[in-house]
Amino acid sequence: MQTILKYLRQAADLYKMIEEGDKIAVGVSGGKDSGILLYGLKLMSEFYPKKFSVVGITVDLKFQGVVGDFSAISVFCKNKGISFFIERTDIWEIVFKERKEENPCSLCSRMRKGALYDKAKELGCNKVALGHHCDDAAITFYMNLFNNGTLGCFSPVTELEEKAITVIRPLCLTPERDIIHAAKAVNIPTVKSGCAENGQTERAKTAEVLKKLNPDYKGLKEKAVGAMKRAHISGW
Repeated sequence: MQTILKYLRQAADLYKMIEEGDKIAVGVSGGKDSGILLYGLKLMSEFYPKKFSVVGITVDLKFQGVVGDFSAISVFCKNKGISFFIERTDIWEIVFKERKEENPCSLCSRMRKGALYDKAKELGCNKVALGHHCDDAAITFYMNLFNNGTLGCFSPVTELEEKAITVIRPLCLTPERDIIHAAKAVNIPTVKSGCAENGQTERAKTAEVLKKLNPDYKGLKEKAVGAMKRAHISGW
């Protein structure tokens, strides 16, 4: 976890993500990235110069109308002294049954984030932390370039004035390989997604393209993130 904590602190300091008295809600999807982020921020809260607190929130979309089982995450959080909340929703029902969206990912993402932000506000949080890492940033950059002809990415810090909340991405400088290693080392619990679109998204397709290109063009992901930082694209 020391490597993860190093990257978390670098991102927090570089982009001024954390201020004294912050209460940060971590969106816990059930994957390794958000799990490491939650645990890493909990550890960091014990030594970071600016005092802050952390809670975990899982938004249950109830895939196929079935309540999700997040008991392993709940037990992990209890053992680590982390407050953890599950927000049950009918998002899957609305997106796939009522609306019957042909391209459901965008609406689903917006609704999931909306539920997360509302629960965070209910719990008195002023910031929400999402688990996007350095590789995610590079994939987003290329996805925008390939599909839209634009140069852009998600930002390390985003102010949502309409929600009176700030979204931060403390793993934005962390390579995925280090997250994988740390997740195995500390036994981060994961919950398999019940989404039928999982692995079929534009993001997954872009990641596969970069994987195929990388043997001939080394460091494509690192170069993209470096270029964004030098050009200050999207707040990088």
